[in-house]
Amino acid sequence: MPRILLVEDNEMNRDMLSRRLTRRGFEVAIAVDGREGVEQASTGEYDLVLMDMSLPEIDGWEATRQLRANPDTESLPIIALTAHAMAGDREKALEAGCDDYDTKPIELKRLLSKIEALLPDGS
Repeated sequence: MPRILLVEDNEMNRDMLSRRLTRRGFEVAIAVDGREGVEQASTGEYDLVLMDMSLPEIDGWEATRQLRANPDTESLPIIALTAHAMAGDREKALEAGCDDYDTKPIELKRLLSKIEALLPDGS
């Protein structure tokens, strides 16, 4: 069962997305801010990270940069999630080290195809 770390500070978004992913056969863990997300991702227990970009403590941009700077997490797939779909945000997320980018509100079918494309074979 693939393990996903969902880094999201909004309780309603966390609950909705984690329930929908769990029903699709994923094991989902939660981090509520960027600092916690970096700490949890660094354990090596996850196959992919869904990273909200607007987070307390440290934002998703900085959390992603920290994960990319760590040899243990430098290749961990990260999908940026943001409600701020401004021109240039996708490029900014990719420059920070995200492997893909998706906008809120989440369209589950689109997000699932991005997740499946990034999961290691056999996950």
